[in-house]
Amino acid sequence: MSEAGAASRRTGLPHSAREAVDRTDRSLSPSCRSRPVLGGGPASAVLRVACSREGFARARVFTRETLRGWSLEHRGDDAVLVVTELVSNAVTHAVPSAAAGVPEVRLGLALGPARFTLTVADPGDDAPVFNPSEGSALREHGRGLCIVDALAEEWGWVPRPPAGKTVWATLSTRPLT
Repeated sequence: MSEAGAASRRTGLPHSAREAVDRTDRSLSPSCRSRPVLGGGPASAVLRVACSREGFARARVFTRETLRGWSLEHRGDDAVLVVTELVSNAVTHAVPSAAAGVPEVRLGLALGPARFTLTVADPGDDAPVFNPSEGSALREHGRGLCIVDALAEEWGWVPRPPAGKTVWATLSTRPLT
């Protein structure tokens, strides 16, 4: 399926992802923030990701800790893999094409009733390229969105005017059987 086909198959942001994306412009702290839900823990959390190995490691730890707080440790491996792929794509493809200044990549997690949404906002305007093909398992690069597609219930992207985009993926909160 072409990237255009992927975008049309995965239309719009789920409501919870849109809320997480909208909150990326409001800051509770310079690098990390969360919003509480009734009865306790946060319903969403956002992390500013540094474009470095340490930033990637922090994004993975942040994802695991947030899911642990939501009692979703059983989804941690899949979520961390999706986050790693989406953040890696943002840093590899979007950050180099960003306008002058310090490029910003933000990771968001939002909890819904039956699923949670992971978002990665970056400064790039280009659409993500989803290119599944025969023999893709043997390629060294270019498999990230194929992995996201395999693990997520749905995924997609939306532009962030005036510049940038947000790529999102939803995963079920149900335990794997």
